[in-house]
Amino acid sequence: DFRSEVTQIHQSFTMETFAGPVFSSLRGSLGLTEAEYQASLCSDSCYLQFISNSKSKADFFLTNNKRFFLKTQNKREIKFLLSNLRIYLEHLRKYPHSLLVKEPQHLLFFCSLQKYFIVMQSVFYPDDRIQARYDIKGCEVSRWTEPEPEGSQIIVVLKDLNFEGQFISLERQRPWLVQQVEIDSGFLQRLNVLDYSLLLAHQPLHHDERHQNLSFASLIVRTKKSVNPGSSPVHAGVPGEVLEEDATLPSPEPESGSKFLHPRDSTISFTQTGPDGAELPDLKAQNRRLLPNLKNPLHVIDGPEQRYFIGIIDIFTVYSFRKRLEHLWKNLRHPGKSFSTVSPQNYSLRLCQWVQNHTK
Repeated sequence: DFRSEVTQIHQSFTMETFAGPVFSSLRGSLGLTEAEYQASLCSDSCYLQFISNSKSKADFFLTNNKRFFLKTQNKREIKFLLSNLRIYLEHLRKYPHSLLVKEPQHLLFFCSLQKYFIVMQSVFYPDDRIQARYDIKGCEVSRWTEPEPEGSQIIVVLKDLNFEGQFISLERQRPWLVQQVEIDSGFLQRLNVLDYSLLLAHQPLHHDERHQNLSFASLIVRTKKSVNPGSSPVHAGVPGEVLEEDATLPSPEPESGSKFLHPRDSTISFTQTGPDGAELPDLKAQNRRLLPNLKNPLHVIDGPEQRYFIGIIDIFTVYSFRKRLEHLWKNLRHPGKSFSTVSPQNYSLRLCQWVQNHTK
C-alpha cells in the first residue's frame, strides 16, 4: 500500500511511518529480515552523529553498527519521493544491480520535532579497512575538501578534485559499471532531478582475494551458502537474476581464509537489459558482491588490487524554477567552470563522462 500511513503516539513525541509495507517488501527483497533491521535501529547502543560537509544542512545519524543512515529531508523532498515511489521500485526490480542506494528503507515523521527522516543503507559498509571515501558530482566548483592529517581518527568524505589523478581500476568489470551509471543517471534524468552524488570508497584486497585458486566444487558450496535468503542480499525471483543449478556436484566445506565470493569465480550469472531491450555484455560476473558473513546488499566491486564501494545517493532534488535561477546566477559567478546546478540532462551526461574518464 503506497498510501499507507501509521501513527504511533509515544510519551514525548508522535511518529508517523509512510508506506511501511512497501519498504518492508523492499527490505525483504534484499534479504534483510525485519528482526535484523529492528536490531540495527533499536539497539541499546547510541546512534553515531555523522558530521557532513554537505551544503544541504541535513542532519545525519548512523546506527551503532554503521549499517544504516538516518537523514533529515524537507517536506517537498518527501512528497516528491512518495509520488515517485512506485516507479523508483519498478526501476530497482528491472535493474537488480542498480547503483541507486536502496533508500529509503523507512520514511518517518516525528511530529514533536517537526522532522522528516529517511533510513537508508550505508554505502560504506562494512567499513573496517576503507582507506578513502569520496562524494562525486562530476564538477569542480566547491569540490575540494581539506584532508585530515595522517593518523587522525576523523573520517572525512573527500570530493571530485581530491580524486583527480586517480582511477577506479576494474579491468573486465569496467564496461558493467559504465553501463549501469548510464542507466541509473538516465532514469534520474527522466525524473527531472539533479545534484545526486556517486559515493565511492576503496580498500585493498587481501592476498587470497587477489589470487584465488578454488576448486569448482568448493565454489558451488560457497555459492549455495551465499544465496541462502537468510544470509544474502540475493533474493530468488528478482527480475534480471538467473541461477545456474548443478545438484550433482559434491559439497565439501568452503576453504578457510576465503570470506568473499569473487565474481570471476562465482557460479551465479545475471542477465540484464539496457534501455533498448538488448542484453548488456559482461554481466555474467556477479556485480553485487555476496558477503555471507557481513550481509552487504550494496555494490562492492572488485578490481585486480582494490575493492570499491559504489552507490548513487540524494536523488530527491528537482530541477525547479528556483534551481533554474541558481543555474543562471552560478553562470555569472563562475564563468567557464563546471558547477553542480545544471539541467538534469547535462548533469547525467557529465557524471557519465566522469566515470568514463576515471575508470580503467
